Amino acid sequence: MTVQKYFHEMLEAGCDTVVMEVSSQGLKLHRTAGFTFEIGIFTNLEPDHIGPNEHADFAEYMECKGLLFKQCRYGIANIDDEHFEGVMKNATCKLESFGFSEKADLRAEQVELLKEPGYLGIKYKTKGLTEMDVEIDIPGKFSVYNSLTAIAICLHFGVSKEDILKALKVAKVKGRIEMVKVSDKFTLMIDYAHNAMSLESLLSTLKEYQPKRLVCLFGCGGNRSKLRRYEMGEISGKLADLTIVTSDNPRDEEPQAIIDDIKIGIEKTKGKYVEIPERKEAIAYAIQHGEEGDVIVLAGKGHEDYQEIKGKKYPMDERILIQEILQGK
Repeated sequence: MTVQKYFHEMLEAGCDTVVMEVSSQGLKLHRTAGFTFEIGIFTNLEPDHIGPNEHADFAEYMECKGLLFKQCRYGIANIDDEHFEGVMKNATCKLESFGFSEKADLRAEQVELLKEPGYLGIKYKTKGLTEMDVEIDIPGKFSVYNSLTAIAICLHFGVSKEDILKALKVAKVKGRIEMVKVSDKFTLMIDYAHNAMSLESLLSTLKEYQPKRLVCLFGCGGNRSKLRRYEMGEISGKLADLTIVTSDNPRDEEPQAIIDDIKIGIEKTKGKYVEIPERKEAIAYAIQHGEEGDVIVLAGKGHEDYQEIKGKKYPMDERILIQEILQGK
C-alpha cells in the first residue's frame, strides 16, 4: 500500500517512468504484490542477507530473487552469473540476456583497458541485439556488465545509439570509483568499498590495470563486526602494495582500537602498511608520497560527507579534504 501510494503521488506529479530497487526481502514479504513491472533486471548474486530476520538459507534467498521474474513483462539478466539458471528457473516473462558469453543476446567483445595518469577507463564492442563501440570513464569488468544492462534497457525505450554512447561516456556515480585529478603522475580515486567483498572486488579490478603500486587507504566503522576488520585488513595486505590504515566512522569506539583490529588481518600477510589515525593526515600522506604510475584508492567513505564520532556526525567530505591538502591548508 505504501509503495502504491507513492506511485500515485508520482503519477500525479507528472512522472511517467520509475526505476526502483526491489529487494529479495521485499519480494518475500509481498511488498510489491499486485505490480506488473515492464522490465525486471538481474545483475548478479552472492551469498548475503542470510540470517534470523532475512533469509533462512541461500536457496531461499535465490528463490526470492527469482520472484521478480514472475511479475514483469521482460527480464534482462546476466547470463554469465553462476546463479543465472537458479534465479530464472521459474520466470514467466520474456527473457533477454547480456554478458560475455556467446549465448548472450547482447554481448561484449574486444574489451580493452584504458589508462593514463589520473584516468582509468574501458572500451568494448557490442554484438547481438545491437552493434556499437562503447567507451566508459569508469574502470573494470563490472563497468562492462553495468553498461550492457543500461544498453539493453535503453533499447526497449527506443533510445538512439548516439544518445546511449553519449550518456555512457559521461556517466558517473559519486563515491564509486570516482577519480579525483590531483597529479599528472598518479591516479587517485574515492570508492565506497566498506566490506571485504567490495574491497576485494575493487582492488582486484584496479590490479588489472597493472599500476606501479596499488595503494589502499581505509578504516572500518565502529560498533560493527570485528570480523570485517580482520578480513578487510587481510585483503588489502594481500592485494595492495601499500595499505594506509586510518579512521572511518569510529562511532562509540576508540579509533586506535579499530586500527589495531585491522592490523591483525594485515599482519597475516606480507603487505606493507602505515597507520595514521587522523583521516586528513592519512590522505595527505597518500598524496604526498604518490609515485609515478601509482593508483591510490581512498576506500570506505565514498559518497558520505560526514564522520560519526560518539553519536554526532561531523562534516567530512574527502573531496574537500583533498582540495585543502592541495592548497596547503
